[in-house]
Amino acid sequence: MLVLTAVGALGALTLMLAAVLSLADRLLYVPEDPRIDDVEDLLPHVNCGACGYPGCRPFAEALVAGEALPGKCTVSSAEGHARIAAYLGVDVGAEEKRVARLACAGGTNVARNHARYDGLQTCAAAAKVAGGPKACYWGCLGMADCFESCDFDAIVMNEHSLPVVNENKCTACGDCVRACPKDLFELHPVSRRLWVNCKSLDAGDEILADCEVACTACGRCAMDAQGGLITMVRNLPVVDYSKPHQTRKPIERCPTGAIVWIDEIEGVVKGPAAKKVIRRGALQDAAS
Repeated sequence: MLVLTAVGALGALTLMLAAVLSLADRLLYVPEDPRIDDVEDLLPHVNCGACGYPGCRPFAEALVAGEALPGKCTVSSAEGHARIAAYLGVDVGAEEKRVARLACAGGTNVARNHARYDGLQTCAAAAKVAGGPKACYWGCLGMADCFESCDFDAIVMNEHSLPVVNENKCTACGDCVRACPKDLFELHPVSRRLWVNCKSLDAGDEILADCEVACTACGRCAMDAQGGLITMVRNLPVVDYSKPHQTRKPIERCPTGAIVWIDEIEGVVKGPAAKKVIRRGALQDAAS
């Protein structure tokens, strides 16, 4: 009898709570603007977060609320921006496309390993063992964590186990930035074509025994850059993008090609003083 009483009381309490929740739902319900669904349908549905919102739905809500403009979606096309702007009766707005950039050129044909690594074949795992097998502590480990993390096919691994970013496909979602244990990826506006393609903090020509394309901290780029565009910080050139940087002058005398120009058509362009890399095979490891 006590069991039946308890079950009955619990059932009554459940029904009462359900009734209260139902009433609260009716009283507190805020009708959703039907335009949100329409705007969401006009977005690319990639949920990459490049607009600064966690997905296309929250961005659509922000657009309808007047908190953002269509141009903030750098993944959509100009036509897509125009359709949303016309539908909402707002300006298109503008937001420069951002892309992921890799600060390393040390593929297997120019950079050596100083140890043999037989563990789990991921950069994250290898980096936990004394920083990884690469002789350059700061260099790309080449095990494709960034490639695996990219949902937009914007990264491919080249023949030398080095990631290559396709600017047209990159959405600046930041997954590769988070995946790289060496912090070699950064997100930058596409207009930033002058790029330091190395993160080594060592100095001197001795480091070329480990990586033939490493920055030796010679400082030529900083000397050639005008107006303090480039300064040397901890043996590495740092570009001040707040200053005029649409110039290839700083790359011209770089002896290793550690500072480059990333051309929209030609890809990575080195200066004329950089030693040509013609080796197709892998360098012999220092551990061999």
